Amino acid sequence: MNVRIHPSWKKELEPEFEKDYFQNLTSFVKKEYTENKCFPPGKEVFAAFDHSKFEDTKVVILGQDPYHGTGQANGLCFSVRDGIQFPPSLINIFREIENDLGKPVPATGNLERWADQGVLLLNATLTVRAQQAGSHQNKGWETFTDRVIQIISRDKENVVFMLWGGYAKKKAKLIDGSKHLILTSGHPSPLSANRGYWFGNKHFSKANEYLEGKGLKPINW
Repeated sequence: MNVRIHPSWKKELEPEFEKDYFQNLTSFVKKEYTENKCFPPGKEVFAAFDHSKFEDTKVVILGQDPYHGTGQANGLCFSVRDGIQFPPSLINIFREIENDLGKPVPATGNLERWADQGVLLLNATLTVRAQQAGSHQNKGWETFTDRVIQIISRDKENVVFMLWGGYAKKKAKLIDGSKHLILTSGHPSPLSANRGYWFGNKHFSKANEYLEGKGLKPINW
């Protein structure tokens, strides 16, 4: 099956594209995009992979679902397009960066600037129907993105995995903690953050300290 994804990832993931689950997933997604309004736009479904090439990936941040509001999702977890109001979780991410690193809240919530430095902003489910959160869950995307995590863990070293919230923390079992750094905390959503499970995790400085300790360039958050 010819999947339009960056060649560095296609080389790693080609076997997945031939499996029955992925072919069924492709049929489902094509039908959904034909019959309903879905996000992100079709050309951006694999945007996370296009911005963070396999060999350049140094950090993985795992989200759950794309934003389902008009004009928000751009294929990168937690990211929104330029000019779009920051969702609550993204506001709390920027506040933690400000507290952790002293960097002011940026003017845009478009996180392509992170992805281009090797931060894989990976949602567990890569598509969603407009205004219907979770509408494309349990259709095969999770099988695919779990495999992405496993391949990164197996074939790379010294990657920082940021797992925020109960759903993401479950993915730790897919990662070899002996050769990667796994950082966990509560989710940046207000429900979790306001209960003290997010702020103060210092994940951004911890990630950079780890990368520098391995001789890698830190991320300009």
